[in-house]
Amino acid sequence: MARGGGLRKMAATGYFRYSKGMELIFEIRDAEEGGYCARALGHSIFTEADTWEELRQNVLDATSLHFEASSLRPRLVQLHYVKDELIPVEAA
Repeated sequence: MARGGGLRKMAATGYFRYSKGMELIFEIRDAEEGGYCARALGHSIFTEADTWEELRQNVLDATSLHFEASSLRPRLVQLHYVKDELIPVEAA
């Protein structure tokens, strides 16, 4: 455990710091053509998939690639599923 820097994990290119509080949030929506679309809030990370399990793996892969050259990485990834539904209100 490093002081004030969170956990350190050794990788082939050196040490990566995992911030104690860094959480990456993805907004998940239904794709028009079926499946799911995911967009990270505050970062340029986008992915999509046909199933929820595939989406989870794609999110982790995209996150790993996005932070590949960075020494600071998110500790947690949150998937926030948003479902829009329009309900017509009939005139009384």
